[in-house]
Amino acid sequence: MTSRVRTAGTNGSDFKHREKVAPLYQMSASLKSEVRKLNVVHLLIWLLVAAQVTVSHLHLVSHDTVSTPYQWEYPYLLSVLPLLCSSLSLPKNNISYLVLSMISAGLFSVAPLIYGGMEMFPVAQQLYRHGKAYRFIFGFSAVTVMYLIMVVAVQVHAWQLYYMKKLLDSWFDATQEKKKK
Repeated sequence: MTSRVRTAGTNGSDFKHREKVAPLYQMSASLKSEVRKLNVVHLLIWLLVAAQVTVSHLHLVSHDTVSTPYQWEYPYLLSVLPLLCSSLSLPKNNISYLVLSMISAGLFSVAPLIYGGMEMFPVAQQLYRHGKAYRFIFGFSAVTVMYLIMVVAVQVHAWQLYYMKKLLDSWFDATQEKKKK
């Protein structure tokens, strides 16, 4: 067995001369990681909504088990487009795909959620005032289940937009530094 031999004259404090990763690139890597995590959660939410729409329209189970979708769920299915654009922008730091993802997230993710909140409000009001529910998803009130999904989705999309904006700023600063050199 060989033992590790430390070079004479080093006590472990000779690391200051080594290269370091610039903070700009460290921040870019951590922001990319956050966006990827949020993309996975967004995909899970999208799959839940897509499953409900698919099961309802193909009559795979009775309407007593899974109710018909609300109107906001159809345009929300287009929220897979910003997800794809954001996923395509990350590997090569593509600013144009990231901007497209941010704009389409507002149109296809946030706007349907706002409309859905307004669409389902009278039904939620009736449920909580009178205790009457007419749509169900696996025995639970459909409006309650969909509001829970919406609360999570709004948070995910808000964090996505926040991190994408910070990532965009980071990439833009990096391109400006390259142009100065």
